Amino acid sequence: MKLVTAIVRPERIDEVREALEHFGVNGMTVSQANGYGQQRGFVEVYRGAEYNSDLLPKFRVEVLATDDLVDGIVDAIISGASTGQFGDGKIWTVDVSQAVRVRTGERGASAIS
Repeated sequence: MKLVTAIVRPERIDEVREALEHFGVNGMTVSQANGYGQQRGFVEVYRGAEYNSDLLPKFRVEVLATDDLVDGIVDAIISGASTGQFGDGKIWTVDVSQAVRVRTGERGASAIS
């Protein structure tokens, strides 16, 4: 099992969700995040004063999946999140040793479907 984690632009979260649902993902966790990458934030002018915003709003998407579905999930996230510009985000995967469905006590792959 793997945990696929993606950081994406807030305005692309609906497209990412739709791409994952189209691929067949049954569940995901989405949370708000702040950060920056190569774009290093931005300068905003408000009423003539400049304000530096070092941390940009992002969304963190997490999907728990079996090993055979990981590449398809990553491709679905890329297709939904990509704009071709700096700040599109990052995706990474980590190994998961165990998953348990709290309601039933199911363990392993049956707990994530």
